[in-house]
Amino acid sequence: MPRLYGEKIMLREYRKEDLPSMRKWVNDPVVVDNLSDIFLYPHSVHETESFLNTMLEGKSGFKGFVIADRETEDYIGQIDLVKVDWKNRAGELGIIIGAAEHRGRGIGAKAIRLLQDFAFNRLNLHRLQLSVHDYNEQAIRCYRKCGFREEGRKRESFYIHGRYADTIIMSILRSEYRETSREENQH
Repeated sequence: MPRLYGEKIMLREYRKEDLPSMRKWVNDPVVVDNLSDIFLYPHSVHETESFLNTMLEGKSGFKGFVIADRETEDYIGQIDLVKVDWKNRAGELGIIIGAAEHRGRGIGAKAIRLLQDFAFNRLNLHRLQLSVHDYNEQAIRCYRKCGFREEGRKRESFYIHGRYADTIIMSILRSEYRETSREENQH
């Protein structure tokens, strides 16, 4: 996959030296409480290395990028197409901004925009979707800013901290992406 460049970030390939940065967030409850139940138990170094090796060897069922600083190429997070349905031209997005100092700075939105451009204009996808828990308000605001719309909910489908949360399904179509891109370029 090619590298994708934004103004301050880039989406690049995974590297062996990303392991220490990944280890900083894989057991951080602030981060993993917003992800799937694969993070229900602590992740060992071996599990993180195994994931990274799978990405490095291209053996993963999904394709992804590291979100990195454009100048230093340092790891900030990752953004992946976790599922691609080629027949229906649809992809499912997953994103993580690992370190707290990088959150709330618009990096996630910039990474999503780069991936949307790649998905719609290079891969010829028609639709991107994602899942987010209803308590992750910061992520929901980011996704809306990037043109995603809520299309459904799996009610009380995710149990965390003594309560059930809804899982919101959001999506954006290529035509909607192009419209929001046009509007942004006019401002």
